Amino acid sequence: MMKIQHLPALIVLTACCCSPKYELYTDYPPVIPAPAEVCWKKEEIKVTEIVRKLSHDEIPEEGYHLQIDRQGIVLEAHDSAGLFYGEQTLRQIMDEKGRARACDILDYPAFPYRGLHLDVSRHFMSTDYIKTLLDLMAEYKLNRFHWHLTDGGGWRFESKKYPLLTRKAQARMESDWTRWWDNGQRNFVETGTPGSYGGFYTQEEMREIVAYAAERHITVIPEIEMPGHSNEVFFAYPELTCKGTTGSSDYCIGNPKTFEFLFNILDEVMDIFPSRYIHIGGDEAGKNDWKTCPACQYLMKNEKLEDVDELQSWSIRKVEQYLNGKGRRIIGWDEILQGGLAPDATVMSWRGEDGGKTAAKMRHHVIMTPGNPLYFDHYQAAPSFEPLAIGGYNPLERVYAYNPLPADLTEEDHQYILGAQANLWTEYIPDEKHAEYMTWPRAIALSEVLWTPAEKKDWNDFLVRANLHTAQLIQRGINAFPLRNIDIQSEVDTIRQEIRIRIKKENLLAQLRYTTDGSQPEYRSPLCDSIITIKDSAQIRVRLFKGKEALTDAISYDSDYHKGIGKKALYNSQYYSGYAAGGNTALTDGKRGSWTYLDGLWQGFTRPMDVTIDLGEKQELHRISAKFMQVKGAWVYTPGTVEVLLSDDGEHFRSIGVKKTAISMDDFEIRFETQKFNTTDSARYVRMKATQSETKEGTFIFTDEIIIF
Repeated sequence: MMKIQHLPALIVLTACCCSPKYELYTDYPPVIPAPAEVCWKKEEIKVTEIVRKLSHDEIPEEGYHLQIDRQGIVLEAHDSAGLFYGEQTLRQIMDEKGRARACDILDYPAFPYRGLHLDVSRHFMSTDYIKTLLDLMAEYKLNRFHWHLTDGGGWRFESKKYPLLTRKAQARMESDWTRWWDNGQRNFVETGTPGSYGGFYTQEEMREIVAYAAERHITVIPEIEMPGHSNEVFFAYPELTCKGTTGSSDYCIGNPKTFEFLFNILDEVMDIFPSRYIHIGGDEAGKNDWKTCPACQYLMKNEKLEDVDELQSWSIRKVEQYLNGKGRRIIGWDEILQGGLAPDATVMSWRGEDGGKTAAKMRHHVIMTPGNPLYFDHYQAAPSFEPLAIGGYNPLERVYAYNPLPADLTEEDHQYILGAQANLWTEYIPDEKHAEYMTWPRAIALSEVLWTPAEKKDWNDFLVRANLHTAQLIQRGINAFPLRNIDIQSEVDTIRQEIRIRIKKENLLAQLRYTTDGSQPEYRSPLCDSIITIKDSAQIRVRLFKGKEALTDAISYDSDYHKGIGKKALYNSQYYSGYAAGGNTALTDGKRGSWTYLDGLWQGFTRPMDVTIDLGEKQELHRISAKFMQVKGAWVYTPGTVEVLLSDDGEHFRSIGVKKTAISMDDFEIRFETQKFNTTDSARYVRMKATQSETKEGTFIFTDEIIIF
């Protein structure tokens, strides 16, 4: 039995004549993803020749056994993929002089499906970029490339059978997604129109990508969206909608020509892509036209379908039967569960994990890809110094902490979870450099999640290796995110009546400096190297420095130990269960939200917010406030008006003022607004009401705390 040695990575501080200089090193090669079993030795071996062997004994599929010692280098594997992955590890072990650390490694993947997704519909990406992406995927042992070829932003797949798709449904006159989509300019123009924006892949180019990926043991899974997200199709073939016009996003399921079209397209897809799986979308179908369409209603009556959900399920089963007949299987987003799951379908769970768990219990294969934390179009650091993103917050540590096997499923259920995938949707990612920035190094965190056994994962160890790999990627010309995230967490101590603030960084070569009075931190400001304790109120500002150079803008975090902490909150209007935060204690727990409503600290309301805080006894009051946020892309808006009322008995309330928002609902940036109310009154009950304007009905109001002094 091989002795397993797992030595911790080290960070060393060395003296410098001018200022402290941080240097990172590891006492073993910083391999990512970390091998399953490894014994590092002291010798350095010159790499001259590699003996490669294929075996079928105890090495798992895609696994390898790498031995480096004075006798030479021997690489054994179960299959050619294993040999390839062993070579990727050897490349990481070797230094620039061609020497490799002596070792004995037995390595194999934790999951068979290790994927990345790229949306090229909203913004077209070149084949050169895709090849670079595939090269990096292979280095980090990712083996599935999900190519999102069609969607409302444009049709990117050349069809010989339906040439109008790339003539009339791929080019648009507006490159900015917000202006094109949100402002109602959703029109396409003929290919070749001067000034138009778009692109498509010829069948020859797609075959080239498939072959390039196969050489790197990556399977390309194409996606052709149906029955929704297809409005671009109808600029070329409007007869495939229920109304026979553009403007719809759903195919007409009652029209036989729909399936003639889809089956012909899928035939072309299968001729190019040998993947066992074909992704057919299935998400966010509007279905409204189906409710009044005579053809759809006739079909529902004939097939004894009770509602449009069952009609969607019927259409998915029909497509599945066709693909099964060709020896293929379907993957669909978790909405394909609605109305009943097709018999042999694999589910991609993106709306959290519930869809995946349901499918696994039904004995269907599952690929976990929940938006939190595997949507790489979400922010990876504070928006104040990041390019515009769709919202959310998926930093490196949250990606690394993900486990695709939910704890509330049985071991038998776990057998149906094939792995996981990160998705890069490109509404707000207009070019390839930006796509690289959002993908790396988060994708290397995912690679370790999916390759390394869960019990061998170690965040602190990985972070050192990730710093080294990120620097190498940047040196190679990859526009990787330079690990400048700052994460702030708080702990409320009601016994000591204090709040303790912990601040973490990703960049191990930089220093955190802070202030507590709201001023901008400078390079002489105190180092944030311990817990910050707040007894009253503080306006914390934190900034990342490398020597005298500021690497980021300041991150703001206000903290208040106020009179309402720990007091009972009475909800006159109930919060939305999906954004409950801390439930009935969320607005009086002393925990302030960060810049994202997905941090579990912001409480969401889909109706007017109306909350009363019972202070337990009548008290003299001076200031009452609450902070609200706006994230237009997520339908989160600051309230139109906020009112504070006071009461001595909890029944009769008197208003101390009404404030209106100063933020336009058309503002697409992430915005925050604090509404403050000063008073000299005394009361036991403090009531806050926040209302939406008529145009914001059905959207969210988010607040994190009602602060009472």
